[in-house]
Amino acid sequence: MTAADLPHSWRAGCPVAPAQLRAVHLSFYGFDHHGHSGTLIVNASATSTVQSIFRELYADRFPIRRMQPVDAYGGDDNKSMAADNTSGFNCRAAVTSGPKRWSVHAYGEAIDINTVENPYMFQGSVLPPNGAAYTDRSNVRPGMAVRGGTLLRVFMAHGWGWGGNFPGAKDYQHFSVNGQ
Repeated sequence: MTAADLPHSWRAGCPVAPAQLRAVHLSFYGFDHHGHSGTLIVNASATSTVQSIFRELYADRFPIRRMQPVDAYGGDDNKSMAADNTSGFNCRAAVTSGPKRWSVHAYGEAIDINTVENPYMFQGSVLPPNGAAYTDRSNVRPGMAVRGGTLLRVFMAHGWGWGGNFPGAKDYQHFSVNGQ
């Protein structure tokens, strides 16, 4: 990747250079029960694992709404989440309390999946707001990340951690190489 490929999601000072990132073109099974293709931007070191994960999700017919780099939303994580977009790299700070630090997304080592069906719940807020109907995790519907479900089984089999296991905040959409 080059800086020109990432006009909204990368800038000088980010913890990884564009050359450390790859555009991974993937097939995914949609909520419409048809195959689609999309692109995730991830760290070069995660490319092979990401391809394997999404191959398995496709074979298991796990539905994904859409998959576009966050640059399609002007680098705006909130707009990407509201569109129920599955995305990876975005050079941004972590959304958490405490000292400001880079998100794992800023390293290209995290992926948010079906952000409406898997909202981020933090300090009484639901992100994206249109994910509020999915805060009751006992009402399992297609595309949700739930214990014992396809999405967790596949990511965890590849050693990735899940934000649904975070203490306090619940980031149901978030999967990362290091579990953060």
